[in-house]
Amino acid sequence: MNSTFKFTSTIFMRFAAVLVIFMTGSAYAQSPTQLGLSDLSAFKSPSKSWQIAGSVQADLSKTNFLSLGNGSGILVNFPDKKNKGEDLFTLAEYGDIDLEFEYLMASGANSGLYLQGRYEIQLEDTWGSPSPKSNTNGGIYPRWDDSKPEGQQGYAGYAPRQNASKAPGLWQKFKISFQAPRFDASGKKIANAVMRRVELNGVVIHDNVELSGPTRGSISNAEAAKAPLRFQGDHGAVAFKNIKITSFDRPRPTEKLSTNDNGVDPILIDASENSILRSFMDIPGSPRVVHAVSVGSASKVHYTYDMDNAMLVQVWRGDFLNATPMWHDRGDGSSRPLGMVQRFGKPKQSIAQLASTDATWISDTTGTSYKPKGYVIDEQGLPIFKYHTYGTSVSDQLTVLDSGRGISRKISISNPVNNLYFRLADAENIVQSADGSYLIDNQSYYLKVEDGGKAFIRENKGRKELLIPILNTLNYSILF
Repeated sequence: MNSTFKFTSTIFMRFAAVLVIFMTGSAYAQSPTQLGLSDLSAFKSPSKSWQIAGSVQADLSKTNFLSLGNGSGILVNFPDKKNKGEDLFTLAEYGDIDLEFEYLMASGANSGLYLQGRYEIQLEDTWGSPSPKSNTNGGIYPRWDDSKPEGQQGYAGYAPRQNASKAPGLWQKFKISFQAPRFDASGKKIANAVMRRVELNGVVIHDNVELSGPTRGSISNAEAAKAPLRFQGDHGAVAFKNIKITSFDRPRPTEKLSTNDNGVDPILIDASENSILRSFMDIPGSPRVVHAVSVGSASKVHYTYDMDNAMLVQVWRGDFLNATPMWHDRGDGSSRPLGMVQRFGKPKQSIAQLASTDATWISDTTGTSYKPKGYVIDEQGLPIFKYHTYGTSVSDQLTVLDSGRGISRKISISNPVNNLYFRLADAENIVQSADGSYLIDNQSYYLKVEDGGKAFIRENKGRKELLIPILNTLNYSILF
């Protein structure tokens, strides 16, 4: 096996400098409050493009389109020709806050959230974009000066460290720690606003970014100690839910800073070409995967395969692997994904022979005659996994979709036997969309069967399973 691991010095130094924040005065903060979304009463004079819904879905084939379901709990902006969108402001005003919210973009949509109505975090459908910028999803939008030469008016914008974005129609999560500007007794500004820490889908994309002034589109160039949150409404269709705000009664206390990994310079693996690393892999809430194979690509989409169960255990977008736990000092043999991770539950066998469609899925390899046969490398340097089960021979091949939008998987079986099923998903909920694809686990990812049998959803101990009978071949894709 010829696997190439390349270390990128830029990334290495960047992560070596990441700071972990330890708060030292929680008494300064109020308890988190959740913005009420049973109606629009938390907002000032909402335009007709803003509404409350109980569910929302995008259509990947339609730009700026959302379908809404009755109910409450979701704030939706759906501007159209009749109802031109306008920005939405909270009635409450805020200074220092920790802010959490989930959001969902329509295909091709553009929006933003302004801290204090002045400092914009960009929200945009940048699904699969390899090179994030300050004006793409997760970016701190630039400031603007019309007096500067053409092409130089925008300045002091900050791109996210990596593209940790999901596909349109999937729920994404921001966690923002914001420090308001400081003023003396006379009202003169004495310290700039700071984006102390910004996480997108569990990935730190900004750390301790000082803002020299309001970004483009601010409600005012004059800054303030307190001001409302502002949801951009004049661009595209977007939805929000679970908006949680922790306010600080007084300016935040002094922080104690320390480098990550206890001061150890991280050992990072960059997949600038197709790369393979075998290691242990820890999956939250599951036993350690001890025969994990992680496969990286230059498309910035990567996955981990569990050879003990012939299962795809996780995919992620962004940077490849942190091998510090594996190679520093004595090491523990494990590595960690560096990007936005989508996991697929506790490892279990992917194929089972069931007496009926109601039969319980197998809990281990007993009675399956399962035997992993390793993998072979194809012409692109990617593994094709091989194993035997129930007397059949199985070939399992995964490839990255065009534009890095997900993973395609092809299962081929020699000498098939009767009543074989493949478990496509095990999740809290599974909903089939109008286009025939499936939305999995509260709209965390899409699953689309391209070729094979007819899939069906069944109940299993309060959870849902998506199964499909399998004879010779199965092709499906995961979009995330």
